[in-house]
Amino acid sequence: MQWIGLLLSTACATAAGCTSNPPTSSETGADTIPVALPDLGVRTYLGLEGGLYPGGSNVMPVAHATRGRERASQIRPLDVEGSASPSGKVVLLSVGMSNTSQEFCNPPAENPLICRGEQPFMPRAERDSEVNHHSLVIVNGARGGHAVDAWDHPSDSIYDRVRDDVLLPQGLSEAQVQVIWLKQANRGSSARPSLPSGDADAYVLVEALGRTIRTLKVRYPNLQHVFLSSRTYGGYAANPRTNSPEPYAYETGFAVKWLIEAQIRQVEAGVVDPRAGDLGPAVAPWIAWGPYLWANGMEPRSDGLVWRREDFHADGIHPAPAGQGKVATMLLRSFKIAPERRCWFVAGPVC
Repeated sequence: MQWIGLLLSTACATAAGCTSNPPTSSETGADTIPVALPDLGVRTYLGLEGGLYPGGSNVMPVAHATRGRERASQIRPLDVEGSASPSGKVVLLSVGMSNTSQEFCNPPAENPLICRGEQPFMPRAERDSEVNHHSLVIVNGARGGHAVDAWDHPSDSIYDRVRDDVLLPQGLSEAQVQVIWLKQANRGSSARPSLPSGDADAYVLVEALGRTIRTLKVRYPNLQHVFLSSRTYGGYAANPRTNSPEPYAYETGFAVKWLIEAQIRQVEAGVVDPRAGDLGPAVAPWIAWGPYLWANGMEPRSDGLVWRREDFHADGIHPAPAGQGKVATMLLRSFKIAPERRCWFVAGPVC
């Protein structure tokens, strides 16, 4: 299981950060201070356990990882009708809001098929000789102005626009979408309480993400994997009333953590989470963390990641080229490491 150590070390270096000797509560202060979830580990924030996975761990549970590899074995080139074909394609699609779109491709408003600059994920993947450029097609479906409530029902118009404006012009279909990177947030987060309120924005996001995961499986019937990321740092928000600043950006990490743990518990214990809803294999793809993106501004994570003011545009929320590059680097590396990802993302390996 050498890959598990490699994945964990990469997560420490690029996606989440880890430390064998995490700081104590006396070193970080009370548990009201936000600490990156992987650095938080078994310690707490407002009484809520950290870590990316259950038990404060940053390592995916073995049973869940096994299910991920089983789903990966079903990822194969498909034709537009969804049938296996040597000349078919595997579509990796981004789903989310403006930040997601800018970090993934940064298209101009008038043409969703063009990526601007060299920093976003798609241009970087295109230049990377390790990436599968034969059967893998990377497509940006994320769009500005489309928070999670725009994606949580199969009849939402954004799905038709992705089909008609992004997939069809490239000779692709919804049946070929098998992997998704999902990064989302609620619209108007700061109008709601933050944690630990029972009505906190993070709890509302868990419900919306659960609906979205089930919707994605309806629209993309051959979808196998969804990798989720929470937000980057929100402390530079120029207009805190409208830009959902901290702690809302940080707390989206708990929403993603709880959603993934809900699927793990349901499959292993048969318990459906009342907020996340049904995430069983009949109605949902396998879900796991993509890169964990949050760091507390200029305070370095254990892997050294910081978010500088110049990583963002004037609004303090949307990523400037430097910020796009940071996310793209973490995202690219996250797809190259674990067997359930590299076997379809990297040229050569098979699932």
